[in-house]
Amino acid sequence: MDKFSFLNAAHTSFFSELYNKYLSNPDSVEPSWRAFFQGFDFGIESQLDELDIQPAQANSGNAITARVNGQEVELPKSLQKEFQVVRLIDGYRSRGHLFTKTNPVRERRKYEPTLEIENFGLEPTDLETVFDAGSIIGIGPSSLKKIIDHLQSIYCDSIGVEYMYIRTPERIQWIQDWLNVNDNHPSFSKDEKKNILRKLNEAVSFESFLHTKYVGQKRFSLEGGESLIPALDVIIEKAADTGVKQFVMGMAHRGRLNVLTNIFGKSPKDIFSEFDGKDYEETIFDGDVKYHLGWTSMRETDSGKMMNMNIAPNPSHLETVNSIVEGIARAKQDSSHQENTSEVLPILVHGDAAFAGQGVVYETIQMARLDGYTTAGTIHIVVNNQIGFTTNYLDARSSTYCSDVGKVTLSPVLHINADDAEAVVHAATFALEYRMRFKRDVFLDLLGYRKYGHNEGDEPKFTQPLLYKAISKHKNPRDIYAERLLAEGVIDENYVSELEARYKKELEEDLLDSRKVEKTRITPFMQDEWEGLKRVTEEEMLKPIETKYPIKKLDELADSISKLPEGKKFLRKIERLIGARNKMYFENNQLDWGMGELLAYASLLEEGFNIRITGQDVERGTFSHRHAVIKTEMHEEEIILHNQLGKNQNGQFDIYNSLLSEYAVMGFDYGYAMANPKTLCIWEAQFGDFSNGAQIVIDQYLSAAEDKWKLQNGLVLFLPHGYEGQGAEHSSARMERYLQLCAKDNMYVADVTTPANLFHLLRRQMKANFRKPLVVFTPKSLLRHPKVVSTKEELAEGGFQEVIDDNDAKVAKIKSLVFCTGKFYYDLLAKKDELGKEDVALVRLEQLFPLPTEQMRSVIKKYKNVDEIVWAQEEPRNMGAWGHLLMHLDEAKSFRVASRRFYGAPAAGSSVRSQRRHAEVIDYVFDKEKDNFVRR
Repeated sequence: MDKFSFLNAAHTSFFSELYNKYLSNPDSVEPSWRAFFQGFDFGIESQLDELDIQPAQANSGNAITARVNGQEVELPKSLQKEFQVVRLIDGYRSRGHLFTKTNPVRERRKYEPTLEIENFGLEPTDLETVFDAGSIIGIGPSSLKKIIDHLQSIYCDSIGVEYMYIRTPERIQWIQDWLNVNDNHPSFSKDEKKNILRKLNEAVSFESFLHTKYVGQKRFSLEGGESLIPALDVIIEKAADTGVKQFVMGMAHRGRLNVLTNIFGKSPKDIFSEFDGKDYEETIFDGDVKYHLGWTSMRETDSGKMMNMNIAPNPSHLETVNSIVEGIARAKQDSSHQENTSEVLPILVHGDAAFAGQGVVYETIQMARLDGYTTAGTIHIVVNNQIGFTTNYLDARSSTYCSDVGKVTLSPVLHINADDAEAVVHAATFALEYRMRFKRDVFLDLLGYRKYGHNEGDEPKFTQPLLYKAISKHKNPRDIYAERLLAEGVIDENYVSELEARYKKELEEDLLDSRKVEKTRITPFMQDEWEGLKRVTEEEMLKPIETKYPIKKLDELADSISKLPEGKKFLRKIERLIGARNKMYFENNQLDWGMGELLAYASLLEEGFNIRITGQDVERGTFSHRHAVIKTEMHEEEIILHNQLGKNQNGQFDIYNSLLSEYAVMGFDYGYAMANPKTLCIWEAQFGDFSNGAQIVIDQYLSAAEDKWKLQNGLVLFLPHGYEGQGAEHSSARMERYLQLCAKDNMYVADVTTPANLFHLLRRQMKANFRKPLVVFTPKSLLRHPKVVSTKEELAEGGFQEVIDDNDAKVAKIKSLVFCTGKFYYDLLAKKDELGKEDVALVRLEQLFPLPTEQMRSVIKKYKNVDEIVWAQEEPRNMGAWGHLLMHLDEAKSFRVASRRFYGAPAAGSSVRSQRRHAEVIDYVFDKEKDNFVRR
């Protein structure tokens, strides 16, 4: 023992502090001490195995030894006990959240082992013993009883905290220091308490007012979770004082109207008009239900600071709005808060069932730390009703908590009893301070209930009779808090009734005013960002837009993006590739697809627009055609030539390889484009059909948002499309689905065939004084096709062509007029040349929506001697653009159709079979006698 006599001589506080560090982060402890503690833990575990008891249990009557350097060392009893108290503290930190008072209407599930002292080798006789371990929780040397009381108060009252999985000692220490202040309980002034009560009263009174005035109407009330309102209020007020300038918020239906009124300042008058079901002022606007609408406002905080407030519109796909909000926040940070991105704060309010059940939640959270998608931390608040429609939480998830996905990013998660208003506000303050300090996500799980059914007309007792029996007798959070303040002497008996009477009187006046207005006016979301841009109809969309670009400037840009920086070593293939670009522009004047695309970006950058491109592998391009990011061979230094345009650089070029997600990433970029119309925002699918992973964003936002919410958006989708025998999942971008969604003036859809037309299409997207989503079916094999080239003059002097006529056709000789689109044109052209068919004209339809019907009719009129008009497509008959033509062009009913047969899958898995079908369609285009349509 002489060798280890220091264990008796040294002060136990030193060991307890050191052991505490070891338990939190072993690597933070000096290696020899780490070995000592590992030996101690090994000794405990060995003894526990012999005693056949739970891992946390130990019998204090047995000596504990530590194996150090191969020797077994018996620890002094006082030190053994000290270490066991440290383990007890660690147990509360790690598992205390399982034993809290956080459920207001249900008994908590039981968890084993518990936090009883016997499970840590301690006995009731130790309760009065003073342990130095008390210093770890900020109370100094204290009796075990006092230590336990503090641990119970910190970790097992109305707030449960999960954080011990975090791997950064600085963040763990900050959290522990924060929790130790006042034992994780608030210390509010009388004015602060009255303000909490005021916000609770607004929340409760607003819901009860709607309940009496609009009986049975859906409103998805906040009742049971009203403490959300004071939580959001304190976040906004305190955030303004820490420098936050803008809020971007997303939430589903529950409590949304309450938040709009009592946090965002939307006039109850406007909400009442929406409840009354009045028609809208605008005939071209269809609108949406009241609890889907977005809102933008300026709020003056109590300290006199002005805060820009945005709550994004959302569809019934509850968590879809998450990535939209993150994209909006990032766009605002990039455009006006680059020096301090934390000045824009995203807040996402979730429902428990959706948060646990929907995959887009995970996708969005996984983006939080990625360069292309980070927003300097998001505050997530779960309004936990403990039920989803009629489904109990035990049937809704496998995880312990609905919020467990938050641990993916090693974020702290706080579970709070939503009936304890002060605890909720206290936790909200923690969330804000943590976000501002570390610029990372934080999660609040407000455990409450849902007073009524899924909506106010639903009967919840059908499926949860016992729960709703308890809820029917349960007081609302305002009344619970009012009783507490009355007992504390903060308010008198009439305070709440007077508060409620004043608020409801204001609501009555708003209701009377709203009924004097005949029609509802919907205020556009974030209209300040869209100043100078207008909403247009289909007729405007079809008008030509000037997209020319001076050839001298084009020469300068081409030089900049076709020369590698000197003094750096690159792969030989990269040197050849960049050299080939220089040669194709300056020597051959034959620009391929990649060069046309890159010059479009460069020209827009010179004109002051920004470019943002994201998607899987977009930096290089799935088919290795883009190489927008070039890496040096030895150090992988990233070079982006589009950010080295010199005096021609007036915009920023950003391109990011995304995580392997379509849903959240497309949503993020849709949100980005919504908040930054001066940026050409492009999402590219790895293969076009992979976009179906984001179908909800396409259906609910891309195609419908302008009609529902007055939202313009210029997001561009690049969807690689073309039948090259690569199977069912790598052929079709399912253009028929996009075309089915097209209506009136909601978006552009194009399938272009030349680099020049792509150049002008992308420039048109930004040069227009309006924004529409643009879906582009991009090529694969055509990226290097010898005929898919354009001259620099076509880029400089041309314009976008919705229809490209057959310029080689001798009009008088043409007997068969063939309309086609995309890559199939070049397949038909090769066959035409092979057959020497001079009586066939191939006309390309480059824009599918809005369909250029007048141009098509002009072409038809031009070819007066034709015997037939053919629509040719490589897709099956039930896919592609054929059905779209039938709906939008009356003349199409008389066209002869050349296509694959009807199929469930877009293409055959066998390349041999696929090529045979492809050849049959081509043969039929040129000879109607070769109709193999009915043959299998």
